[in-house]
Amino acid sequence: MKTIAPRFRHLLLLLLAVTGALLAGAAPVSAHAALTGSDPKQGAVVEQAPTRVSLTFSEEVAMSDGSVRVLDPAGKRVDTGKTTDLGGTTYGVPLHSGLPDGTFTVAYQVVSADSHPVSGAFTFSIGAPSKTTAALPDQTAGGGVVGGLYGVARYLSYAGFILTVGGAAFVLACWPRGAGVRPVQRVVVGGWITLTGATLAMLLMRGSYTRSGAVGDIFDLTLLGQVLQTKSGAALVSRLLLLAAAALFIAVLFGAYEKRTDPKEKKDLTFGLAIGGAVVAAGLAATWAMAEHASTGIQAGLAMPVDVLHLLSVAAWLGGLTTLLVALYRAPSIEARAVRRFSRVAFCAVCTLAATGLYQSWRQVGSWSALTGTRYGQLLLLKIGLVAIMVGVAWISRKWTGRLSEALAPEAAATVVEEHTRSEEPVTVPTGGPSKGSSSGDAGGDTGSGSGAGVDDKRSAQLARQRAALATARDKRIRDADPGRSGLRRSVLTEAGVAVVLLVVTTVLTSTEPGRTEEEAKAVTAASSQRSGPLSLKLPFDTGGQDGKGTLLLDMDPGRTGSNDMHVYVERPNGKAFDIPEVKVSFTLAAKKIGPLPVVPDHIATGHWSASGVQIPGAGDWKIAVTVRTSDIDQVTVNKNVKIG
Repeated sequence: MKTIAPRFRHLLLLLLAVTGALLAGAAPVSAHAALTGSDPKQGAVVEQAPTRVSLTFSEEVAMSDGSVRVLDPAGKRVDTGKTTDLGGTTYGVPLHSGLPDGTFTVAYQVVSADSHPVSGAFTFSIGAPSKTTAALPDQTAGGGVVGGLYGVARYLSYAGFILTVGGAAFVLACWPRGAGVRPVQRVVVGGWITLTGATLAMLLMRGSYTRSGAVGDIFDLTLLGQVLQTKSGAALVSRLLLLAAAALFIAVLFGAYEKRTDPKEKKDLTFGLAIGGAVVAAGLAATWAMAEHASTGIQAGLAMPVDVLHLLSVAAWLGGLTTLLVALYRAPSIEARAVRRFSRVAFCAVCTLAATGLYQSWRQVGSWSALTGTRYGQLLLLKIGLVAIMVGVAWISRKWTGRLSEALAPEAAATVVEEHTRSEEPVTVPTGGPSKGSSSGDAGGDTGSGSGAGVDDKRSAQLARQRAALATARDKRIRDADPGRSGLRRSVLTEAGVAVVLLVVTTVLTSTEPGRTEEEAKAVTAASSQRSGPLSLKLPFDTGGQDGKGTLLLDMDPGRTGSNDMHVYVERPNGKAFDIPEVKVSFTLAAKKIGPLPVVPDHIATGHWSASGVQIPGAGDWKIAVTVRTSDIDQVTVNKNVKIG
């Protein structure tokens, strides 16, 4: 048993390293709302400058002024900055008048319904595509230093919640005498301090996390005021208020409750603390449920209370496990019946976790393909594996619990230590003391009674230190002598180590886009691109004759089966439009032996041809052949294979 402390330190360092690696390797927060459409459409070329740009998302998002920016080819903002809700999941921003021709960049940065930032960009063109110098900022929402710090704060908030709630529940339900044990008090108070500090940090960083990502914006009071008006800000403020109530609960638990000796009074106080603590703990858990995954998607009304129950079960299991581990290593003694009580509590918590976790998995994943084909599903499988390992180790812990001997009662232990101390007290003879033949009166005659009292005080202090050291050693021998306790230490330490990694995976999981949402967004995006995504091709040509080089731009809207509008633009190498004698287009679907289907567009303006009602009879990989004639004898045909839905 001499190697337990070094092993504990080494394992703790290893777990911290694994935790850091997982947090450092976690990808930036995934977008939980997807852009499914826009007007103008991505890559579209429009004839007239639009009066506004509208964006459609897969779910409702939080959008404020400045969330959408539209930049002209020179990189200058051309939007008014005032965003409007156009109904449903569509939002718009008005544009200034007199916009030049060329390619425009639309950059958006919003917050999805489950509190995670979403950002992206796309382009459209007025008249004809052009070069653009628009540059997007390097710092983005949800990433960078602020994103990393926010992720750490999220992890610490979960850890603090688990230690506070689980530690207090362990004392009330399993080990009331633990309220007077200092290491146990440190666990609960440390959890409260961690949760409070992490919540304050998240509240301060929230504005920068969802907006600029700049460290300097953490203390921007304007951003803080905006955060307080959001759902996430309200949840964080509510958590701080509940933590004030939790502080009062902890003060009573480790103060009046610990000092109460009357059995009836203590029973009444236990009941009151259990009711009040359960309300505060459920309220704290609800601050996560009301602002994250559970508050969005299907069956939100059922998912939020289930999420609260899930979080409370996690705290009861892992928080109680941590408190038990501290008690096994640091407390003078712990009764076997307290360990058995926790074993029953942990079993109930694991059963609740299994039931609520099964529902959450169905709700957030939804299909077997999402379970294996999305990042959320893969993390969920890893979490399930870790829980299975913990349950296996917990089964071993239950075996050791059955072998755990009852610890000595405190009074008996104190008596044993005192007798052992007296039997081993060393006899100390002061240096330079009286000779063997001297009397006690001669020894003290010259120095006086004050000197004798000083020597007695030193000897008393020395003996007190010796007694304390012997008592500590005796307590350690008593603790380590029980093989059941030693085996339980090792199994609980292993279980706690797996729990640390499990908590990291859970934290990353809560900031990852649910598998069901990811697959739905992909399906919506794919369907949208097939049904309404415009087709835009850029085809260089060279007929070999005079003035025979240039670029042909072909656009089809909506780029799907059925009727389409087609526009063809011809430009010189310097980008200026010019006319040529003839342009012809044909479509061939070789897989179904359709075509070639010829289309002869009408000349509309300099360098611009158009055709309406171009019929695409079926979906597939089409070959588009464009014939360009620049003189009576100089012509070339350019081919391009494209997928049309």
